[in-house]
Amino acid sequence: MKYLIIGGAGIFALHTIKKILSLKDTKKIISIGRNRERSSEAFSLGVGKNDDRYVYKQIHLTFEIDFLNDLIDDFKPDYIINFAALAYATSWHKSSRYYDTNVTAVSKLCENLYEKKFLKQFLQIGSSEVYGGTIKPAKETDNPNPTSPYAISKLAADYHMLSLYNHMGFPCNVIRPSNCYGSGQYMYRLIPKAILYGITGKKFPLEGGGKAIKSFMHATDLANAIVRILQSEKLGKIYNAGVDKPNSMKEIVKCVSDNLGLNFDEFCEITEGRKTEDSQYWINSDLIFNDLGWKAEISLNDGVSEVIQWVKKHIEELKKEPMSFTLRA
Repeated sequence: MKYLIIGGAGIFALHTIKKILSLKDTKKIISIGRNRERSSEAFSLGVGKNDDRYVYKQIHLTFEIDFLNDLIDDFKPDYIINFAALAYATSWHKSSRYYDTNVTAVSKLCENLYEKKFLKQFLQIGSSEVYGGTIKPAKETDNPNPTSPYAISKLAADYHMLSLYNHMGFPCNVIRPSNCYGSGQYMYRLIPKAILYGITGKKFPLEGGGKAIKSFMHATDLANAIVRILQSEKLGKIYNAGVDKPNSMKEIVKCVSDNLGLNFDEFCEITEGRKTEDSQYWINSDLIFNDLGWKAEISLNDGVSEVIQWVKKHIEELKKEPMSFTLRA
Protein backbone atom coordinates (compact mmCIF):
# COMPACT_ATOMS: atom_id res chain seq x y z
CA MET A 1 0.00 0.00 0.00
CA LYS A 2 1.08 3.57 -0.71
CA TYR A 3 0.36 6.42 1.68
CA LEU A 4 0.44 10.20 1.36
CA ILE A 5 0.67 12.04 4.67
CA ILE A 6 -0.18 15.76 4.59
CA GLY A 7 1.13 17.79 7.50
CA GLY A 8 3.66 15.02 7.89
CA ALA A 9 6.25 16.91 9.93
CA GLY A 10 3.89 17.25 12.87
CA ILE A 11 4.33 15.05 15.90
CA PHE A 12 1.07 13.12 15.55
CA ALA A 13 1.78 12.43 11.90
CA LEU A 14 5.24 11.14 12.79
CA HIS A 15 3.88 8.69 15.35
CA THR A 16 1.36 7.53 12.73
CA ILE A 17 4.05 7.15 10.06
CA LYS A 18 6.08 5.05 12.50
CA LYS A 19 3.06 2.78 12.96
CA ILE A 20 2.38 2.51 9.20
CA LEU A 21 6.02 1.66 8.49
CA SER A 22 5.64 -1.30 10.85
CA LEU A 23 2.93 -2.79 8.61
CA LYS A 24 4.09 -5.57 6.27
CA ASP A 25 2.12 -4.32 3.25
CA THR A 26 3.49 -0.75 3.34
CA LYS A 27 5.28 -0.12 0.05
CA LYS A 28 5.85 3.64 0.19
CA ILE A 29 5.05 6.70 2.29
CA ILE A 30 5.43 10.22 0.97
CA SER A 31 5.11 12.78 3.72
CA ILE A 32 4.69 16.46 2.89
CA GLY A 33 4.85 19.54 5.09
CA ARG A 34 5.20 23.29 4.84
CA ASN A 35 8.67 23.33 6.43
CA ARG A 36 11.92 21.63 5.60
CA GLU A 37 12.35 18.31 7.33
CA ARG A 38 14.09 18.81 10.65
CA SER A 39 17.39 16.97 10.79
CA SER A 40 17.35 16.73 14.56
CA GLU A 41 16.12 13.43 15.94
CA ALA A 42 14.52 15.37 18.79
CA PHE A 43 11.72 16.36 16.43
CA SER A 44 11.97 13.82 13.61
CA LEU A 45 12.12 10.99 16.20
CA GLY A 46 14.26 9.13 13.68
CA VAL A 47 11.09 8.12 11.81
CA GLY A 48 11.90 6.71 8.36
CA LYS A 49 15.65 6.89 8.91
CA ASN A 50 17.47 4.47 6.59
CA ASP A 51 14.12 3.22 5.28
CA ASP A 52 13.80 3.70 1.52
CA ARG A 53 10.02 3.31 1.79
CA TYR A 54 9.83 6.79 3.37
CA VAL A 55 10.28 10.15 1.61
CA TYR A 56 9.65 13.67 2.92
CA LYS A 57 8.95 16.60 0.60
CA GLN A 58 8.48 20.27 1.42
CA ILE A 59 5.15 21.38 -0.09
CA HIS A 60 2.86 24.02 1.42
CA LEU A 61 -0.76 22.82 1.32
CA THR A 62 -2.24 26.31 1.16
CA PHE A 63 0.11 28.02 -1.29
CA GLU A 64 1.45 25.11 -3.36
CA ILE A 65 -1.66 23.04 -3.98
CA ASP A 66 -0.72 22.70 -7.65
CA PHE A 67 2.58 21.04 -6.71
CA LEU A 68 0.71 18.72 -4.36
CA ASN A 69 -1.82 17.78 -7.03
CA ASP A 70 1.00 16.95 -9.44
CA LEU A 71 2.60 14.75 -6.79
CA ILE A 72 -0.68 12.92 -6.16
CA ASP A 73 -1.24 12.29 -9.88
CA ASP A 74 2.27 10.84 -10.18
CA PHE A 75 2.39 8.88 -6.92
CA LYS A 76 -1.19 7.53 -6.97
CA PRO A 77 -1.51 6.84 -3.24
CA ASP A 78 -3.94 4.26 -1.93
CA TYR A 79 -4.49 6.32 1.22
CA ILE A 80 -4.26 10.02 2.05
CA ILE A 81 -4.21 11.23 5.65
CA ASN A 82 -4.61 14.96 6.22
CA PHE A 83 -3.09 16.17 9.48
CA ALA A 84 -2.43 19.68 8.15
CA ALA A 85 -4.23 22.35 10.17
CA LEU A 86 -3.69 25.56 12.04
CA ALA A 87 -4.61 24.64 15.60
CA TYR A 88 -4.25 26.96 18.56
CA ALA A 89 -6.39 28.55 21.24
CA THR A 90 -6.01 32.13 19.97
CA SER A 91 -7.79 31.66 16.64
CA TRP A 92 -9.84 34.85 17.07
CA HIS A 93 -6.75 36.69 15.86
CA LYS A 94 -6.08 36.39 12.11
CA SER A 95 -8.98 33.95 11.86
CA SER A 96 -8.84 33.92 8.07
CA ARG A 97 -5.57 31.97 8.25
CA TYR A 98 -7.38 29.15 10.02
CA TYR A 99 -10.09 29.02 7.37
CA ASP A 100 -7.49 29.21 4.57
CA THR A 101 -5.74 26.07 5.80
CA ASN A 102 -8.46 24.12 7.57
CA VAL A 103 -11.31 24.60 5.07
CA THR A 104 -10.37 26.19 1.73
CA ALA A 105 -7.17 24.21 1.19
CA VAL A 106 -8.95 20.96 2.08
CA SER A 107 -11.73 21.64 -0.43
CA LYS A 108 -9.20 22.43 -3.17
CA LEU A 109 -7.28 19.28 -2.38
CA CYS A 110 -10.33 17.04 -2.52
CA GLU A 111 -11.61 18.57 -5.74
CA ASN A 112 -8.58 17.18 -7.56
CA LEU A 113 -9.35 13.72 -6.16
CA TYR A 114 -12.96 13.27 -7.27
CA GLU A 115 -12.22 10.92 -10.18
CA LYS A 116 -9.05 9.29 -8.87
CA LYS A 117 -9.82 5.57 -8.97
CA PHE A 118 -6.59 4.66 -7.19
CA LEU A 119 -7.70 6.33 -3.94
CA LYS A 120 -9.10 3.85 -1.43
CA GLN A 121 -9.62 6.30 1.41
CA PHE A 122 -9.05 9.93 2.43
CA LEU A 123 -8.88 10.29 6.20
CA GLN A 124 -9.44 13.78 7.57
CA ILE A 125 -8.01 14.44 11.03
CA GLY A 126 -10.72 16.40 12.78
CA SER A 127 -10.99 17.74 16.32
CA SER A 128 -13.06 16.98 19.40
CA GLU A 129 -13.29 20.74 19.96
CA VAL A 130 -16.18 20.85 17.48
CA TYR A 131 -18.43 19.71 20.37
CA GLY A 132 -17.46 22.65 22.55
CA GLY A 133 -17.66 22.36 26.31
CA THR A 134 -19.56 19.28 27.48
CA ILE A 135 -21.03 18.00 30.73
CA LYS A 136 -21.05 14.40 29.48
CA PRO A 137 -19.01 12.53 26.85
CA ALA A 138 -20.03 13.79 23.40
CA LYS A 139 -21.14 11.29 20.77
CA GLU A 140 -20.65 11.64 17.03
CA THR A 141 -24.43 12.16 16.70
CA ASP A 142 -24.56 15.01 19.24
CA ASN A 143 -25.12 18.52 17.99
CA PRO A 144 -21.75 20.27 17.58
CA ASN A 145 -21.14 23.52 19.42
CA PRO A 146 -17.82 24.98 18.22
CA THR A 147 -16.79 27.97 20.32
CA SER A 148 -13.76 29.28 18.40
CA PRO A 149 -12.87 30.03 14.78
CA TYR A 150 -10.50 27.06 14.89
CA ALA A 151 -13.26 24.68 15.98
CA ILE A 152 -15.66 26.16 13.43
CA SER A 153 -13.12 25.63 10.65
CA LYS A 154 -12.60 21.99 11.65
CA LEU A 155 -16.33 21.35 11.73
CA ALA A 156 -16.73 22.93 8.30
CA ALA A 157 -14.06 20.59 6.89
CA ASP A 158 -15.81 17.57 8.46
CA TYR A 159 -19.12 18.55 6.89
CA HIS A 160 -17.43 19.17 3.56
CA MET A 161 -15.97 15.67 3.59
CA LEU A 162 -19.31 14.07 4.45
CA SER A 163 -21.09 16.04 1.73
CA LEU A 164 -18.59 14.66 -0.81
CA TYR A 165 -19.24 11.13 0.39
CA ASN A 166 -23.03 11.51 0.39
CA HIS A 167 -23.24 13.26 -2.99
CA MET A 168 -20.36 11.69 -4.92
CA GLY A 169 -19.35 8.57 -3.05
CA PHE A 170 -16.00 10.15 -2.24
CA PRO A 171 -14.06 7.55 -0.18
CA CYS A 172 -13.48 9.40 3.07
CA ASN A 173 -13.70 9.20 6.83
CA VAL A 174 -13.16 11.66 9.67
CA ILE A 175 -11.53 10.97 13.01
CA ARG A 176 -12.09 13.40 15.87
CA PRO A 177 -9.37 12.73 18.45
CA SER A 178 -9.19 14.16 21.91
CA ASN A 179 -6.22 16.31 22.87
CA CYS A 180 -3.07 14.34 22.10
CA TYR A 181 0.51 14.48 23.32
CA GLY A 182 3.75 12.56 22.95
CA SER A 183 7.48 12.75 22.37
CA GLY A 184 8.45 15.30 19.73
CA GLN A 185 5.70 17.76 20.60
CA TYR A 186 6.33 21.51 20.48
CA MET A 187 7.59 22.86 23.77
CA TYR A 188 4.80 25.40 24.18
CA ARG A 189 2.31 22.54 24.61
CA LEU A 190 1.22 21.69 28.15
CA ILE A 191 2.95 18.40 28.94
CA PRO A 192 6.40 18.93 27.37
CA LYS A 193 6.47 22.51 28.68
CA ALA A 194 5.66 21.38 32.23
CA ILE A 195 8.32 18.67 32.02
CA LEU A 196 11.00 21.09 30.82
CA TYR A 197 10.09 23.59 33.54
CA GLY A 198 10.27 20.87 36.16
CA ILE A 199 13.63 19.52 35.01
CA THR A 200 15.17 23.00 34.81
CA GLY A 201 13.80 24.16 38.18
CA LYS A 202 11.37 26.79 36.86
CA LYS A 203 7.94 27.55 38.29
CA PHE A 204 5.20 26.34 35.98
CA PRO A 205 2.42 28.86 35.25
CA LEU A 206 -0.83 26.95 35.81
CA GLU A 207 -3.56 28.94 34.06
CA GLY A 208 -6.69 29.40 36.15
CA GLY A 209 -5.40 26.94 38.71
CA GLY A 210 -5.78 24.10 36.23
CA LYS A 211 -9.56 23.83 36.59
CA ALA A 212 -10.25 23.21 32.89
CA ILE A 213 -10.87 19.54 32.12
CA LYS A 214 -9.69 17.84 28.92
CA SER A 215 -9.10 14.34 27.58
CA PHE A 216 -5.42 13.71 26.87
CA MET A 217 -4.46 10.72 24.71
CA HIS A 218 -0.98 9.55 23.74
CA ALA A 219 -0.01 9.85 20.07
CA THR A 220 0.57 6.10 19.81
CA ASP A 221 -3.08 5.45 20.62
CA LEU A 222 -4.09 7.95 17.94
CA ALA A 223 -1.84 6.19 15.41
CA ASN A 224 -3.45 2.85 16.24
CA ALA A 225 -6.93 4.33 15.78
CA ILE A 226 -5.97 5.79 12.40
CA VAL A 227 -4.65 2.46 11.14
CA ARG A 228 -7.82 0.69 12.30
CA ILE A 229 -9.94 3.13 10.27
CA LEU A 230 -7.75 2.82 7.17
CA GLN A 231 -7.89 -0.96 7.34
CA SER A 232 -11.66 -1.04 7.66
CA GLU A 233 -14.02 -1.15 4.71
CA LYS A 234 -16.31 1.45 6.28
CA LEU A 235 -16.57 4.87 4.59
CA GLY A 236 -18.43 8.10 5.19
CA LYS A 237 -18.07 7.79 8.96
CA ILE A 238 -17.06 10.12 11.77
CA TYR A 239 -15.23 8.43 14.63
CA ASN A 240 -14.40 9.94 18.00
CA ALA A 241 -11.18 8.63 19.53
CA GLY A 242 -10.21 9.43 23.07
CA VAL A 243 -9.61 8.15 26.57
CA ASP A 244 -12.47 7.01 28.81
CA LYS A 245 -12.19 9.80 31.37
CA PRO A 246 -10.81 13.34 31.13
CA ASN A 247 -8.42 15.00 33.56
CA SER A 248 -8.16 18.51 34.87
CA MET A 249 -5.13 20.50 33.82
CA LYS A 250 -4.12 20.40 37.48
CA GLU A 251 -4.20 16.59 37.49
CA ILE A 252 -2.10 16.44 34.33
CA VAL A 253 0.53 18.82 35.67
CA LYS A 254 0.51 16.94 38.98
CA CYS A 255 1.21 13.74 37.05
CA VAL A 256 4.26 15.48 35.60
CA SER A 257 5.46 16.73 39.01
CA ASP A 258 4.94 13.30 40.60
CA ASN A 259 6.95 11.59 37.85
CA LEU A 260 9.74 14.12 38.34
CA GLY A 261 9.67 13.74 42.13
CA LEU A 262 8.61 17.36 42.66
CA ASN A 263 6.28 18.94 45.20
CA PHE A 264 3.29 20.08 43.15
CA ASP A 265 2.54 23.18 45.25
CA GLU A 266 6.15 24.33 45.03
CA PHE A 267 6.38 23.53 41.32
CA CYS A 268 3.36 25.57 40.19
CA GLU A 269 2.24 29.16 40.38
CA ILE A 270 -1.38 30.05 39.65
CA THR A 271 -1.88 32.50 36.79
CA GLU A 272 -4.96 34.03 35.21
CA GLY A 273 -7.03 31.61 33.17
CA ARG A 274 -8.03 32.07 29.53
CA LYS A 275 -11.42 33.79 29.42
CA THR A 276 -12.53 31.94 26.29
CA GLU A 277 -11.51 28.43 27.35
CA ASP A 278 -14.21 25.75 27.46
CA SER A 279 -14.54 24.19 30.90
CA GLN A 280 -14.50 20.53 29.77
CA TYR A 281 -13.73 18.50 26.64
CA TRP A 282 -14.90 14.90 26.82
CA ILE A 283 -15.83 12.50 24.01
CA ASN A 284 -17.50 9.12 23.80
CA SER A 285 -15.48 6.58 21.79
CA ASP A 286 -17.96 3.69 21.85
CA LEU A 287 -18.56 3.79 18.09
CA ILE A 288 -14.95 3.15 17.07
CA PHE A 289 -14.72 0.40 19.70
CA ASN A 290 -17.92 -1.29 18.53
CA ASP A 291 -17.11 -0.90 14.81
CA LEU A 292 -13.36 -1.46 14.78
CA GLY A 293 -12.35 -2.77 18.21
CA TRP A 294 -10.14 0.24 19.03
CA LYS A 295 -9.62 1.53 22.56
CA ALA A 296 -7.01 3.85 24.05
CA GLU A 297 -4.52 1.75 26.01
CA ILE A 298 -1.72 4.04 27.23
CA SER A 299 -2.31 5.48 30.69
CA LEU A 300 -1.58 9.12 31.42
CA ASN A 301 1.22 8.07 33.78
CA ASP A 302 2.90 5.87 31.17
CA GLY A 303 2.46 8.49 28.45
CA VAL A 304 3.94 11.26 30.58
CA SER A 305 6.86 8.98 31.46
CA GLU A 306 7.54 8.48 27.73
CA VAL A 307 7.65 12.24 27.13
CA ILE A 308 9.92 12.75 30.16
CA GLN A 309 12.47 10.33 28.70
CA TRP A 310 12.36 12.22 25.39
CA VAL A 311 12.86 15.59 27.10
CA LYS A 312 15.75 14.30 29.20
CA LYS A 313 17.43 12.79 26.14
CA HIS A 314 17.30 16.06 24.18
CA ILE A 315 17.29 18.55 27.05
CA GLU A 316 19.99 20.92 25.77
CA GLU A 317 18.32 21.25 22.37
CA LEU A 318 14.83 21.63 23.81
CA LYS A 319 15.94 24.48 26.07
CA LYS A 320 16.49 26.53 22.90
CA GLU A 321 13.00 25.93 21.52
CA PRO A 322 10.33 28.66 21.66
CA MET A 323 7.96 28.37 24.62
CA SER A 324 5.11 30.27 23.01
CA PHE A 325 3.07 29.86 19.83
CA THR A 326 3.70 32.00 16.75
CA LEU A 327 1.04 32.00 14.04
CA ARG A 328 2.22 31.16 10.54
CA ALA A 329 0.23 30.62 7.37
